[in-house]
Amino acid sequence: MAAPNIVNVTSIFGKTVGSTLNTSTTTNILGCPSNKVLKINTIFVSNIDGSNDATVTCFFFDNSASSNRSIATTVNVPADSTLVLLDKNTSIYLEESDQIRAGASSNSDLTMVISYEEIDDA
Repeated sequence: MAAPNIVNVTSIFGKTVGSTLNTSTTTNILGCPSNKVLKINTIFVSNIDGSNDATVTCFFFDNSASSNRSIATTVNVPADSTLVLLDKNTSIYLEESDQIRAGASSNSDLTMVISYEEIDDA
């Protein structure tokens, strides 16, 4: 199916998803369902480890090209801090079957929160 026409939108739902990152950088954090478009507004990464830094790697997976496109590659997140990878000024769109994938240098030290809008023209 093609992406919905965002000029003729029938619904926009604000949503948020969160995940604890592991060391696999191909972990699907958010995927776009059929017949929808997702507008990614923000991606935050927080280091919940009180003493150790960790790095984050985050990709936009373009399903139509079957390839990852880097949003952040081994970016350091200091202990007890938060990093903004993407904000509303630099939002991106996911078409159906596209994904946000991410991983960390250490299991369970980083958490990711993604705020987005689910857009539908049905």
